[in-house]
Amino acid sequence: MNRITVVGASLAGLRAVQALRREEFDGEVTLIGAETHLPYNRPPLSKSVLQGDDDVTLPGAEELGDHWLRGRRAAALNTADKIVTLDDGSEIGYDGLVIATGARPKRLAEHPAGVHTLRTIEDSLALRAELEGGPRQVVVIGGGFIGGEVASTARSLGHQVTLIDSAPHPMLATVGSDTALWLAAHHRRNGVELVSGVRAIGFEGETRVEGVRLSNGVTVPADLVIAGMGVVPNTEWLAGSGLTVEDGVVCEPTLYAKGSTDVVAAGDVARWPHGLYGDSLVRVEHWATANDQGAVAALNLLAGPENAKPYADLPSYATHMHGARIQTAGLPHLADEARVLAGSVEEDSFAVGFARNGLLVGAVAVNAPKELIRLKRRVVAGEAL
Repeated sequence: MNRITVVGASLAGLRAVQALRREEFDGEVTLIGAETHLPYNRPPLSKSVLQGDDDVTLPGAEELGDHWLRGRRAAALNTADKIVTLDDGSEIGYDGLVIATGARPKRLAEHPAGVHTLRTIEDSLALRAELEGGPRQVVVIGGGFIGGEVASTARSLGHQVTLIDSAPHPMLATVGSDTALWLAAHHRRNGVELVSGVRAIGFEGETRVEGVRLSNGVTVPADLVIAGMGVVPNTEWLAGSGLTVEDGVVCEPTLYAKGSTDVVAAGDVARWPHGLYGDSLVRVEHWATANDQGAVAALNLLAGPENAKPYADLPSYATHMHGARIQTAGLPHLADEARVLAGSVEEDSFAVGFARNGLLVGAVAVNAPKELIRLKRRVVAGEAL
């Protein structure tokens, strides 16, 4: 293998290149990235960057070398001839390919001025400029991690915030009912107005957003809107490639693209059978997964399919909302049973275990980091609830 091409220059792509350098791969490594910046951390975009901190560059970006094509997108993949076609028509050959193209925010049909999504540093800086313009009526669509973090940050900056979520309580599917009920109360205690159980279907305002239309016929006034409705994997460029694409690139446990011996995938775009969960196909949109998978995918590419190692690390994520630390591990949404195992919801410090068929599959902790560590070990060990 003399030429490895990495498509996607964010966290997973950077980690893939770094892993190849550490292994002293002496062939040619080409990195293709849609953005022109050095690779940067995305989690701060909804938190510290909105508060004025611009230091988000990932360590190790200087290792990318000369074969880094900035501001270029992959437009097509020919797996038979092993060629990636770029958006300018140029072609890049490969012997091994790492797909790390990530995902993009979901959008409603039209986004007038004043409606923001949050995925890139430009998105965050544009939103920050508007938040710095004085007190606003901010509406956040989507009560997930991004929506909750932005709502928290906007409140800390003195804005009035309404959070719209289609679930009965924020993050219900992600953290379970105990934590979701606590989180709803936590948002309200910190001045966020919650509108739950309805969907945003459109916007009012001709030249700039003036309100958000809801599925129940109500319009919520808005000076500024952040749409955090989830993401879509960036896989359109793989049409006709022969790879299996279903809500991401479907992979083997080793992150090799299904049916391929020279293509691997990593990060938000990868969907693979997880060994801890009966080989259920999962796609995980968390920092730690992209950070780890980029390196594993690259090393497996060097090792070859016969010697590649399965990726079965436990997914984990941590965030802060209104000063509270919320952590998740495993896949709580797979559970058919949940129980508070430590602490007290009423005291804002607790941990919840999630089980399927009696065995732990995930955990959530609020202001209880030591308890989460204990539960993570039990999940990996396959212990009973």
